[in-house]
Amino acid sequence: MGGDYERMPARTCATMGTVVSLRLGGSAADVDSAAVEVVESVFRRWDEQFSLYREDSELSRIARGDIRLTEASQSLRSCYALALDWRERTRGVFTPHRADGVIDLSGVVKALAIAEAGTVLTARSPANWSINAGGDVLVGGNAGHPEWVVAIVDPGNRSEVIANVPLGYPLRAVATSGSAERGEHIWTPRDGEPSPFRQVSVFAADIVTADVLATAIVAGGESTLSEMTERFAIDVLAVLRDGQLLATPGLRRTA
Repeated sequence: MGGDYERMPARTCATMGTVVSLRLGGSAADVDSAAVEVVESVFRRWDEQFSLYREDSELSRIARGDIRLTEASQSLRSCYALALDWRERTRGVFTPHRADGVIDLSGVVKALAIAEAGTVLTARSPANWSINAGGDVLVGGNAGHPEWVVAIVDPGNRSEVIANVPLGYPLRAVATSGSAERGEHIWTPRDGEPSPFRQVSVFAADIVTADVLATAIVAGGESTLSEMTERFAIDVLAVLRDGQLLATPGLRRTA
């Protein structure tokens, strides 16, 4: 984050294999501790149900064959249905199925947890807020509130910033996907070829759209980038493997 909000103390918690950072604006300092507890409980619940790294999670039990998908909870089946809907909307580029057939909902689960935490924060306080979960950011506030500023790091040098982008109404969310931190972890339909993108950041009105489309564009390449920017109200900053930057017109206007 940048701008005046840098002076706000960040409250952090470790969850979902990453760090979640929460900042509250306005006069909400007296609810910081309670807000952090709420956010932690939201992320913990999603992780306990959907993490494939936890043997006791409901999704791990499905992966092992202990229970059938039809026997799963309504919340898990709804999450799976959402992922399938996004598979259709991205023409199969985004998928909730790994190459070995295992259902992996990580492509939507973190974003859903961020969205739920944001809904809870909005209900608790009218103040501005931001949630940063491993670089995926959602901010509160409406038109007329000051904008937050997000820093997009250089995938070739994580200590450098390639862009500082205002984030606020109506594009309140940004998600970044790529190979810079976790290696080639995104499944691509490109005949086994690596993605042409080192990193893709998508700015959208909601965090689920931002997260899904960031993953889809990395997986689908430049043709998917062109199609998704035509079909969805998003801005995109993409870094090609040679370091070249591609930015949609909305981002070029803010530079």
